[in-house]
Amino acid sequence: MALALYTLLWWIALPFLPLRLWWRSRREPGYAFRIGERFGHFAADALPPSGEVLWIHAVSLGETRAAAPLIEQIRRERPDATILLTHMTATGRETGRALYGDGVRQAWLAYDVPFAVRAFLARFRPRAGVLMETELWPNLAAECRAREIPLFLVNARLSAASAAGYARISALSRPMLESLSGVSAQSPADAERLATLGARDVDVSGNLKFDITVPDTASALARELRQRIGEARPLWVAGSTREGEEALILDALAGPSARALPRGTLTIIVPRHPQRFEAVAQLLRTRDVPFALRSANAPVPANVGVLLGDSIGEMFGYYAAADVAFVGGSLLPLGGQNLIEPIAVGVPTLFGPHTFNFADASERAVDAGVAVRVADAGALIAKVGALLGDVAARAAMRERALAFCAAHRGATDRLWTWLAPKLPPP
Repeated sequence: MALALYTLLWWIALPFLPLRLWWRSRREPGYAFRIGERFGHFAADALPPSGEVLWIHAVSLGETRAAAPLIEQIRRERPDATILLTHMTATGRETGRALYGDGVRQAWLAYDVPFAVRAFLARFRPRAGVLMETELWPNLAAECRAREIPLFLVNARLSAASAAGYARISALSRPMLESLSGVSAQSPADAERLATLGARDVDVSGNLKFDITVPDTASALARELRQRIGEARPLWVAGSTREGEEALILDALAGPSARALPRGTLTIIVPRHPQRFEAVAQLLRTRDVPFALRSANAPVPANVGVLLGDSIGEMFGYYAAADVAFVGGSLLPLGGQNLIEPIAVGVPTLFGPHTFNFADASERAVDAGVAVRVADAGALIAKVGALLGDVAARAAMRERALAFCAAHRGATDRLWTWLAPKLPPP
């Protein structure tokens, strides 16, 4: 009954979904690409009709990047397999194309209504499916089980708040979790919550994001940015900021906390979602804040205090160029973004009070002295100023950060040791 009601709600929403995609495509054209795939209609060139298909679903940008170590492992261990990579967001699909090119086949994951899910599975015929992090769909899980397609949830995370939400709809969530062939969680706490809710064969492999290799292009971009900004100019990055956070940061930069910043400090603001680049630019104009655009590919004048990072796929480069980094999504109750990226390049890392999407990693980073949690935007600017003025403290945090990441690598090997025997043979 719960699944039937859930499916009915999807049927009610279906007529409005093309309109929603059109609306989103006005700012992100990628949403207008192959809309039919979301409803189970796939072009003839979507995938060769023969051969082993291993399917990985990475909903958006963060999950697509996190999948990189697993994709490389599959390429090594099962080189004849075709990797199908599905997404729900335009940013995720663009990131997948940039990272993997022709090494994977890409498609949108069909909406979670039975006819679209069945068409998706019939078209691609995956031998097994892997869902990244928390992307769970009841009809998809039920249909995979009916077709005897093993479906795994890996790099899984589930906050206490999300677990409470799933528990309230247990009539829907428990059968969905029970239908999975196995779950590999990031931490013991995640594993315990998922098992309590009904998941079976739950393992702990760690966080795949620690195994991501910093791209060679990051160093080149960092050098380029430094040349345009000034080698000696103090620089900090507010990375992956979410709506509302830029205003808080600009308020703090205009307030008393800014007195802690060294003279000539440059702030780089990099919004999480590319569709917000223009909105943040307009915010800066409205406040009469002089700023430059990364996309201009020009030197940043000394009298310009803000650089807007209006580019995609360059986050590692921004962090590598910075003296201090702040990870967005954490000043407001949004759960935080990937704090492992700045730590991986050795930059002292700050984040706000809300990091429930990265609860285990953020707590470990603070305990290891490689990151600092700040209470609000004012405290953020004050701490940025303190670190920019303390070369020795930054150097010590850099050494600890690199050692911290090295100590937490190996999640991919642990995941593959657990997952490989469960996959159908080639």
